[in-house]
Amino acid sequence: MPQLNPTPWFAILMFSWLVFLTVIPNKVMSHTFTNEITALSAEKLKSDTWNWPWH
Repeated sequence: MPQLNPTPWFAILMFSWLVFLTVIPNKVMSHTFTNEITALSAEKLKSDTWNWPWH
């Protein structure tokens, strides 16, 4: 039964993980966004507190 021989499948597994860990992260990290991220202004927005009666 050839599917019980681990030698070729282990090599395929190691090669595929080598590709996943070296090539794909570089491609994902080099992705550029179409929208530029704008920094929020230094002013803190005023937030109102809730004055609800809880009983």
